[in-house]
Amino acid sequence: MIAVSSCLAGIECRYNGSHSLVGKIKELVEQDRALLICPELLGGFSTPRESAEIVGGTGEDVLDGIAKVIEKSGNDVTKLYIEGAYKALNTIQEANVRYVVLKESSPSCGITMIYNGEFSNTKIAGEGVTTALFKRAGIQVISEKQFLDTSSF
Repeated sequence: MIAVSSCLAGIECRYNGSHSLVGKIKELVEQDRALLICPELLGGFSTPRESAEIVGGTGEDVLDGIAKVIEKSGNDVTKLYIEGAYKALNTIQEANVRYVVLKESSPSCGITMIYNGEFSNTKIAGEGVTTALFKRAGIQVISEKQFLDTSSF
C-alpha cells in the first residue's frame, strides 16, 4: 500500500478547485492499492481556497518555526499547514504506509520545488511542510514525475 496526494487521483481538492490527475495513480486508487491523502483538507481548509506559499524558507523551516505559510492576501496559515501535515502522517502511519507520492510544488507536498513566497510564479529548490515531516519520520516521498519515471506498480 502506498499513499498519494488526492489531487493526483483526480480529486478536485487543489486550492483553485482543480485536480492534477495522473492516470496510473488513479488506477492504483481504484484497485485499492493506494490511500488518498490531502494534508490541506486535513488541516481544515476548504476547496477552493486562497493560494499560499512558504515565506522565509522551506517546509523544514516551517516545522522549525523559522518560516511561515502565508496566503496571497497576507493571512498566516502556518498552523493549519502543520496540523494537516501531522494528521496526514498519523493517517499513513496507521495504514502502515512507507512510500508516498505527493504533488510537486505545493506548499504542503512539494518534493524538490516550492514557490518562492513572493507570489511571482517563481519556483525554488525546497520541500513542502508535509514532505518535510514525512521525511523526518522516515517515510519515502517522491513526486508524481518521479513516480512515473520509476514506478514498478
